[in-house]
Amino acid sequence: MKGTFPLDKFGSLETPFYFYDTELLRRTLSAVKAESARHSNFIVHYAVKANANTKLLNIIREAGFGADCVSGGEIEAAIKAGFPPQSIVFAGVGKNDREIELALDKNIFCFNVESVPELHVINELAGSKGKTANIALRINPNIGAHTHANITTGLAENKFGIAMSDMMPTIECAKHLKNVRLVGLHFHIGSQILDMGDFTALCNRINQLLTQLEQSRIAIEHINVGGGLGIDYQHPNRVAVPDFKAYFDTFAKHLNLRESHKVHFELGRSIVGQCGTLVTKVLYVKQGTAKQFAIVDAGMTDLIRPALYHAYHKIENISSDGPAEPYDVVGPICESSDVFAKQAEINKCHRGDLIAIRSAGAYGEIMASQYNCRRLPQGYTTEDLV
Repeated sequence: MKGTFPLDKFGSLETPFYFYDTELLRRTLSAVKAESARHSNFIVHYAVKANANTKLLNIIREAGFGADCVSGGEIEAAIKAGFPPQSIVFAGVGKNDREIELALDKNIFCFNVESVPELHVINELAGSKGKTANIALRINPNIGAHTHANITTGLAENKFGIAMSDMMPTIECAKHLKNVRLVGLHFHIGSQILDMGDFTALCNRINQLLTQLEQSRIAIEHINVGGGLGIDYQHPNRVAVPDFKAYFDTFAKHLNLRESHKVHFELGRSIVGQCGTLVTKVLYVKQGTAKQFAIVDAGMTDLIRPALYHAYHKIENISSDGPAEPYDVVGPICESSDVFAKQAEINKCHRGDLIAIRSAGAYGEIMASQYNCRRLPQGYTTEDLV
């Protein structure tokens, strides 16, 4: 795997750091565009929460994608990167007044509304500015995705969205508010989904709700199906670009669309996940009673996913051609959960070796913290190291 990384450039960089393969990112974006463009009414927004690195945002914006934001800070980051406000959708169960006012001032395309109280607040704030806000109601479809419990969002027990039984009363409420305009419905069932059957189930549920709306003579133009498409963490080299054809074809085949409908997607992990690698250095190789440890200088502060929900990342020693040996790869944080992998088979480690923690482009750098007063990891792209 040494040939995959510019090792001659890595030696001068302070570890840990994130390295982004922008050639792979552009290849992934091209695949998304090619497959979504086969369906004239499909519109793709990038989920900024996955990674808000400015250099990556610029590349994604240049590719012509919109932005899916879940905070005022993400709206500001998207606009700073040049995303047109009319391409921005704003979701989130707890939008505060400042964030709503910012979105109104920037004239974003749509608010994805998650409760009746939020609907009233947006109406009030829009009215104070003499504006009318486009809204889509986020409906909780009560569909369980085949993914980790911490990243499923479409069950009735989750905090997100409006219950299906409350959809019609909420629409009636919106009709009587002067400063909001209902333009669509929004859904999102979870993240890191690889079973297309989950998306088929979502389509079937959306079809039921659209029929219900038509029977009540309620017309909507926009259907936002969220994101959720996963990546192959086991094989980041062999499956570097997700199967976007299967993903978009699933919705094209199973959604009962009308000619006026536009379908919005909010893809994050599947766009940036595979292009990012956390590069860290071996500090010590420690022999325990029954196992050996590769103690590295990256920790859960730099990549929290393994500690948060035991997420798997392929780990490679890119400095060594030695025989593979089992190591617990652990960080320096004063927490027992600061473990990247247990009994990972990697090439024999020595102090100073560079370790690559793969598939870290999504929910890696963006979730880094300064716990233990640690420095935040820097992010470098292919272009930075030319």
